[in-house]
Amino acid sequence: MKPPRFSTLCLHAGQQPDPTTGAIITPIYQTSTYVQEELGKHKGYEYARTQNPTREALERNIAAIESGPENGGFAFASGMAAIGAIMTSLKAGDHVVVSDNTYGGTFRLFDKVLKKFALSFSYVDTSDLPATERAFTPATRMLFVETPTNPIMRITDLAGAAALAKKHGARLVVDNTFASPALQRPIESGADIVVHSTTKYLNGHSDSVGGVVVAAGKDDIEWLRFVQNAEGAILSPFDSWLVLRGTKTLALRMARHNATGLALAQFLDAHPKVKHVYYPGLPSHPQHALASTQMAGFGGMLAFELGSLEAARRLLNSVKLHALAESLGGVETLISHPATMTHASVPVDKRRELGISDGLVRISAGLEDLEDLTDDLTQALDRV
Repeated sequence: MKPPRFSTLCLHAGQQPDPTTGAIITPIYQTSTYVQEELGKHKGYEYARTQNPTREALERNIAAIESGPENGGFAFASGMAAIGAIMTSLKAGDHVVVSDNTYGGTFRLFDKVLKKFALSFSYVDTSDLPATERAFTPATRMLFVETPTNPIMRITDLAGAAALAKKHGARLVVDNTFASPALQRPIESGADIVVHSTTKYLNGHSDSVGGVVVAAGKDDIEWLRFVQNAEGAILSPFDSWLVLRGTKTLALRMARHNATGLALAQFLDAHPKVKHVYYPGLPSHPQHALASTQMAGFGGMLAFELGSLEAARRLLNSVKLHALAESLGGVETLISHPATMTHASVPVDKRRELGISDGLVRISAGLEDLEDLTDDLTQALDRV
């Protein structure tokens, strides 16, 4: 029999019917500890920070759908906790090359916290591989990439980035939150580590906060297992169960997110009050050809430029169906203002340099009827 394909993995990987009852859904093992049969003899579980069956099922599930080894997944209390765990593999004096248009929370962790521990960071447009290579130094130990980036939707050549990291003796870490493994699996292109905010597409229902890391290499797996236990920022059993529920429909949801995202981008691109649309599915996107070959769809994330803060404010205050909120990847459509919300921690001059203007609006396309979403945007744009 051939290995399971993606949708089958989403439904079944890491999960077996409960051996006691036959329950088809993995139970929520809501326990803090486990009784030992006798001194030194237990059933593989000692303390719930270290091991939990529900969390382990999720970790195996996401490791499989990200094309990682079975023991390569580690679930954390948030996406930022997951990134923080990855960064503990570095030591004082190490240097990291980072996508310049990275998530504001990632920038805040790197710039305001980790620099205090003698790590250094260079921010570069990683869609430009020659520029990325010029940012490397003899101390570079990691290339940290987002693709597509948040919110300008730049695309990095994953295979090229992996080759570049390997050439310089560094590891490639990819934040795959915006795409999800339904659209791209960076380990297949040579990445060493993949990280997600499970809060977003993996959970998909806006009712859980979490993060996950999938590592390909033995040394990284051993370190992450140690750090997950040592620092203790684990995903709870109930949140693990919620994300397992989410991954079961990931392939179906992403197909709809893709279709709606592309349709909204085309609608906005044709609207006279919209100055520019950032979406890799549009032929005008500078990395459209790369996205077409590297991704199995263009995703549900897009951003568009209205030209001023006042224009953005009018639209954001006028939408009825689009929910004005941070986050993304849920079944409902969310709309946000990156400059004052997701990227407020990025200095103003840096935001302007990246194209995150006061007139930029970001949409996470949900699963509503497309016509209702375009009707809502039409009436809101009429007020701009």
